Formats: sequence, C-alpha cells, structure tokens
Amino acid sequence: MTPDGLGFVLHDRGEAFVLEEGHPNSFAPGKRPFHTIIPAFVTRDGKPWLSFGVMGGDMQPQGHVQILMNLIDFGMGLQEAGDAPRIYHSGSSEPTGEVMTTGGVVNLEPGFPETAVRDLVRRGHKVSRTTPGSFGGYQAIRVDPASRVYSGASESRKDGHAAGY
Repeated sequence: MTPDGLGFVLHDRGEAFVLEEGHPNSFAPGKRPFHTIIPAFVTRDGKPWLSFGVMGGDMQPQGHVQILMNLIDFGMGLQEAGDAPRIYHSGSSEPTGEVMTTGGVVNLEPGFPETAVRDLVRRGHKVSRTTPGSFGGYQAIRVDPASRVYSGASESRKDGHAAGY
C-alpha cells in the first residue's frame, strides 16, 4: 500500500534499519532497508530473457549467482540450472552488523565431486556437507526471443511446479 502523496510503500521491512549512526544499515535519507526480497530480471541484447528468483535469506544473492552461472557459463537448461547442487557460504559479514572473523563455512549440497571437496579443504576452506533445506527455493520463466516460446522451472527441493498452456 502506498499512502497518497507520501512517496513510500508501507511494509514491515523497515524494521531491519538500525538507528545507530555510522552503522552499515543505519536509517538515512535515500537508503532502503536490507531485506531478502530480491527477484531478478535478466535481459539479453536489450530484450527480456529471464525472470527468476531464489528465496532463502542470505542464500538469495548466492543462489542467484549460481543460477546465472549454470545457465550462462555452463549452458544448463532452465530446470537443470535449478536442480544442480548449490553452495551456501555461511558466517559472512551481514548488513545487520555481524562481522565475519573466521572465514565462514562453505556448505555443500550433496552431488559435488569428492575431488572438488578435497580441493576446497586443501585451499583452507572449512567445508560442511549439510542436508537440503538451506539452499534456497527457485522458480524461473525464460523466453526464447526468436520463437517467443516461454519455458518455466520450479525448485525440486520444495513444493511447486512449472505449468503453461
């Protein structure tokens, strides 16, 4: 809801602001509160290509990048990109004030090659193999600009499905 003539939307995400001056997430003119609603829209050659999102708190930006890498760098299909195993780095610095001091943990979903896991550990990363659930939830719609055919995908880790007619 937007109050007439006031220029802002009523929501409950402002609670994430901090009133301490100098804090990274302090309340100030022109700032938006840190929140976890980050749907994405991607264009190619200036035309719509992909609308998608990965929900899940601080997993969202990490998941967004992994989906884009899967689609663009690894040439995966829309559903395949969402079904691929994900990485979730926990223990990072947060806009709410927590500061990373230990390097955090690289949490790996099942499906990564053992050689990759050993290489991460050899490079000094703390690696954990967690169970699915903390790796976000994904939905996407993509359009082929040449054929104007839309395709959809939905997270295999959660309830949902992609449907069209």
